[in-house]
Amino acid sequence: MAWGGAEVRWVPPAASAGDTLGGGAPAGDIPPPEVAQPLLLAGERADAQATLVVVGELRDGTLVTATATSTAESAAVGSEWILFAAGVRVGRMTAERTGTEGGFCGSAATVSGTLELVPGASAVERFLALPASEAGAVPYEAFRPLAHEYEQRVATLTFAQEAISRVGAQWPEGGVLPTRQDIQAFQPVGTTSPTVAATFLYRDQLTVDPPGAGSYALFIVASPAGQEYRQTFEWYQAADSAGKQAPRYFDHLDWDRDGQGEVVLDVFGSRARWHAALGQRAGSWVRTFESSCGSGASPVR
Repeated sequence: MAWGGAEVRWVPPAASAGDTLGGGAPAGDIPPPEVAQPLLLAGERADAQATLVVVGELRDGTLVTATATSTAESAAVGSEWILFAAGVRVGRMTAERTGTEGGFCGSAATVSGTLELVPGASAVERFLALPASEAGAVPYEAFRPLAHEYEQRVATLTFAQEAISRVGAQWPEGGVLPTRQDIQAFQPVGTTSPTVAATFLYRDQLTVDPPGAGSYALFIVASPAGQEYRQTFEWYQAADSAGKQAPRYFDHLDWDRDGQGEVVLDVFGSRARWHAALGQRAGSWVRTFESSCGSGASPVR
């Protein structure tokens, strides 16, 4: 501004390190770059090859949705993976190819390679995997797959019948037994006796397909209690009201090495497939993770 014979001009002070950069947020508010975290993979074999899908990443011992940074840096050609089945180390795999699996929610990232298995696990079809940098020191143990027994089969039928009546679901034509489409016995770390998991489907299949009218899925876990079994987890889903979510047991592993085994589930929807996970809490099981297709993607604590 001009004033008399003088001209006065306002000049801003020079920017200091504590000021904003480029008119944006203060430097201290800029988030730190993402750091790649270990990935958990799950997949199946085709002859001597396997394709493993990214389930999620392990962050502070918790399974969460994998970030792009973790996926790009860890699920790469040449990456080394330790393979597990039935909770024990059974081999390794070097990633020879990477890609995406379109049948999974969000076209999940995959790694594929040739299997290197211990002789006792040569017939294993399903695997969980952790990076060699994280699990390379895990010792090999005897691979002992479990077969479900009569008492376990009876227990799952009993609990399914009780659940169907309790939730008011349609009673299946021909009874409950024909609706049991999958049953698996397993014994995770932290338990003293085998547990059993079973999937019951009414007017539906364990595939990625639209369900029939009035269909529902019921997934039950039963654990030993003395000479009997008690139900320790239940997932009921009516497709008409909440969409198709049909879970099945995939495999188990103590992936955070805390002495309490966890379980990975396959979940089949109308248009895609995804993963969920169960963890042990006070003698029961709770859903701790579900990837983005599911309604409960946030961890349960």
